[in-house]
Amino acid sequence: MRIAVEDLEVSLSGRTVVSGVHLVAEEGEIAGLVGPNGSGKSTVLRTVYRYLRPHAGRVLVGGTDITSLTAAESARRVAALPQERGSDFELSVRAVVAMGRTPYKRAFAGEDRADAEIVAAALAGVGLAGAEKRRFSALSGGERQRVLLARALAQDPQVLVLDEPTNHLDVLHQVELLALLRAQRRTTLLSLHDLNAAASLCDRLHVLHEGALVASGPPREVLTPELLADVFGVRAAVVDHPLTGDPLIAFDHRTPGRRQPIDLISSPSAVSPLSSQKNVPPSP
Repeated sequence: MRIAVEDLEVSLSGRTVVSGVHLVAEEGEIAGLVGPNGSGKSTVLRTVYRYLRPHAGRVLVGGTDITSLTAAESARRVAALPQERGSDFELSVRAVVAMGRTPYKRAFAGEDRADAEIVAAALAGVGLAGAEKRRFSALSGGERQRVLLARALAQDPQVLVLDEPTNHLDVLHQVELLALLRAQRRTTLLSLHDLNAAASLCDRLHVLHEGALVASGPPREVLTPELLADVFGVRAAVVDHPLTGDPLIAFDHRTPGRRQPIDLISSPSAVSPLSSQKNVPPSP
């Protein structure tokens, strides 16, 4: 199912935090939002899973304005893993994951065999088979993250919206999570701080800066040394990963980069002029 964000504008406490944002995730595509802290990534995602209502523009899921759907209809199409993690659920791991089946149940309806199989598969998918009886509130941050992802998977959505899904995860579980998302090929829109993870996982990247979209396209075209310097303020070289062939960003941790005024892209499919330069490190 295709996601399209059209001319999105969101204001919070009277201040515009996102303006004029166009972006897409095609059916079966993994699209990533990247950008510095405060660039508007979470705000955009919150409009897609209906936590925020845009002041202008719209979010289309499968061609339908998300705000026109009922809560249950929306939940059957879109499942979210927000940054705000529940930490005080006095429930078992299994009970938390089973909450993902709620959009499919009538009031007071019990769990059936299909629900049980879906919940078990979701737990196995995030590496928590056998942890069903543990208390959610007693888990580590990384374990809670995986339980909440399992809950989203148990929702059996057509679209996944994930806000920093690798937070709190150790290296092994980060790699396993990215492999799981890649294998599913479910339409996915997610934000990531780890640019190398984004370059490896995503089919398409959208770069946000100060609430505006400044570049959009395949990771290899978008993540150039010039853009990394101008948007993130770092010096870096972009090379081929020796194991996977994906773009690999080698950061200069000794010398800050530079930031220049950013040119906004002019159409949803365009790539900023910043991302069309040669892959050579900028001078300090």
